[in-house]
Amino acid sequence: MTTTFYDHWRDVPEATWRWPNFSPAEIACRGTGKLLINEPALDKLQALRDRLGKPLIVRSAYRSPEHNRAVGGATRSKHMDGAAFDIAMANHDPVTFEAGARGAGFLGFGFYPRSGFIHVDLGPARQWGERFPVRATAFAEDTPPAREALAESRTMKGGGAAGVATLGAAGVEVAQNVLADTQDAVLPLVPYLDTLRWVFIAVALIGIAVTIYARLDDWKRGQR
Repeated sequence: MTTTFYDHWRDVPEATWRWPNFSPAEIACRGTGKLLINEPALDKLQALRDRLGKPLIVRSAYRSPEHNRAVGGATRSKHMDGAAFDIAMANHDPVTFEAGARGAGFLGFGFYPRSGFIHVDLGPARQWGERFPVRATAFAEDTPPAREALAESRTMKGGGAAGVATLGAAGVEVAQNVLADTQDAVLPLVPYLDTLRWVFIAVALIGIAVTIYARLDDWKRGQR
């Protein structure tokens, strides 16, 4: 096992740090700033990060013996060997995380659902604590489900009917005026056109009512 100790994480030569998704400050002791670089452990941590494709929020990594005592850690805690990490589950599904950690080569697992993190270490193989409860709502998918096609939307249908009827009513009115002004021979048709205009207006009002109802109903269902 290759390990290197530094009195403070700031002493780590930048050129020697080869774990791109983590920094010496993240891995160092929270209480003292000391750092024990355990290369096999950090290699597995980076492999886990690569597998999951999401940031790992490291709550605790290396602990100096004095800091481990101060926080009530186990007397032989793997944290003192730089071989253990406590990872927050705020941005992870615990089941997916555990599977990824085992695949990356971690053997020891501690589950802390009340505190919101999972402990992983290099072993020996063991586990403790109660697993996280199954989530009632799964994490959001990468691509949201397809929305209702606009052409089939009740809102669009209602709005379309209202629009067509409005245009029809306007067209009838124009035709009515033209006929009244220029074509005396067809003046008897004007009253019928007036009736047709009112029919179009009624259809427009019905379309508007359907649009309003559809919007309210969709809002209630949480579809918009």
